[in-house]
Formats: sequence, structure tokens, C-alpha cells
Amino acid sequence: MTKPIRKAVIPVAGFGTRMLPATKAMPKAMLPIVDKPAIQYIVEEAAAAGAREILMIIGRGGGAIEDHFDRAPELEAALERSHKDALLKTVCAAADIADITFLRQKEMKGLGHAVLKARAFTGDEPFLVLYGDDVIIGEDPVAAQLCRAYERYGRPCVGIREVPREDIGKYSSMKLETLSDNLYHITDMIEKPAAGQEFSLFSILGRCLLTPEIYDILDRTQPGAGGELQLTDAMAECARTSGMTGVDFTGRRYDMGNKFGVMQAQVETALHHPEIGEAFQAYLKGIAREL
Repeated sequence: MTKPIRKAVIPVAGFGTRMLPATKAMPKAMLPIVDKPAIQYIVEEAAAAGAREILMIIGRGGGAIEDHFDRAPELEAALERSHKDALLKTVCAAADIADITFLRQKEMKGLGHAVLKARAFTGDEPFLVLYGDDVIIGEDPVAAQLCRAYERYGRPCVGIREVPREDIGKYSSMKLETLSDNLYHITDMIEKPAAGQEFSLFSILGRCLLTPEIYDILDRTQPGAGGELQLTDAMAECARTSGMTGVDFTGRRYDMGNKFGVMQAQVETALHHPEIGEAFQAYLKGIAREL
């Protein structure tokens, strides 16, 4: 019988170089999607999957993330005096999503290094890893889809999607076979494959569910692509020895690490926003006629 998933780890310590200069003084995780920062979507997804304890691995400048998920007594008092009850409820809600702990990653040594720092937090429990660059919006949280696959097969899981052949070298490549519907048995993987090294066009995109065994594997994993400790390299050993489950997940993914992904998230979310959606649709139609 598998243990329930109570904990999640969210690494958000990257420099955000592809979004400079916006990220010079502000973490990329705080980039807004209309009126809510990207990181809040990720935290809400983890909580919706049952993770009530969340560890964020932050870097320099991460204090803005801590402040966002903290109470703001002065702001709350001002909103209360102004009788802005809906805004007050929204502001307070961010602090109550989950029990969030913050840990500084003092050196940027890769995603594997960031996950290693979560060892004391997760202990002997399975845990979710939600990449801070990836916002995935849908009716069924991807983290919950992984939890169900873990309950079914009892193996570590990863969220996967097919990517264009010309892009596979930017991601990872999975060696897999179909289990049922959108579920796959993964037996190997490679990070940032060179042309001809690809197992398939399926790649991990932003979500993992790992078991404590990953830490011992990370301890003996050598630096890989970019000279960093790659989580994919450690998961590859796990896949080769005991196998992993791949979930071809549902949901719309936005890469918040690049300008185009941020703009897609902004526009598509604005189109369905309850406050501005109708006006924004009309605005876009007007712009489209001018193109």
C-alpha cells in the first residue's frame, strides 16, 4: 500500500536569465499572470493534490516570494477600512493555501542539487516536485494525476508530453512503453539528448512524484549537462532499475522561463478572467483586425 502524498517541493532558485531585465530584482516565479503571480498557481496545484506541506527552494531575492505567502497586516487593515472585502479575502487567501517552508539554495548547481536540499523536509515519505518555471492550468491538477498513477502502480511518476523533434534536445527523452490510455512504463531517459540519442519525443515537463530512494541516487550521481547535478540523470537510474510511470497529462502548460510562454499565459488567462475577460476579448479582436 502506498503512502499518501502530503509534501511537495518547489524549486524556484533560478536566475531567470531568459526574462532579464524583468528578473534582475524580482524572481521569475513572481511574474504575474494577470493578477496572480505564477508561483501561486503552482502552490494551488500542489495543495489541490493533497500536499499540505510545501518546501520552496529559493535563491537570492526570494524574499518577495516569502512575503507573498505571508500575512500583510498593514495592507489587510487598509482594505478592511476601505470595505474592500473581496480584495481582502483574496489577499488573505494566499497565506492560507498550505503550510509553506522556505530554504535558500546558496549555489546554483542544478535541479538535482535543489531537490537534495529537501531531504530533511520529506524524510521517508514520497513527495511531489513541481518545477517553478512551469505553470499548468486545467480542471484536473497535474499533481493529482501523478498521485493517482502512484497509487495505481506504486512507482515514482513523471508528467510527460510529446515535444517537437526540433525541441527535444532542450528537454529530456523517455524510453517507454504503453501501460494504458495516457500512462506509460518508463525504463530509461536522457537529459538534453544530442541528435540521434533520443529514445522518443516524450519529455518530462515540470512535474515529478519521487520516493526517498532518489536521495541516495543523487548522492552518487555525477554532474551532467551544463556541469550541473541533473535530476533527470538520477531518475534515469531509478527508471533502469525499478521503472517509473509516465503520465501524459492533461492541462495547458506555460513555460514561464521564456518571454513567449509568459505572454501566452497572460493572454490566454486574461481571455477567461471573470473581471476583464469580455473586454479583453473585444480588445484582441480589434487588434487582430489591424494586423
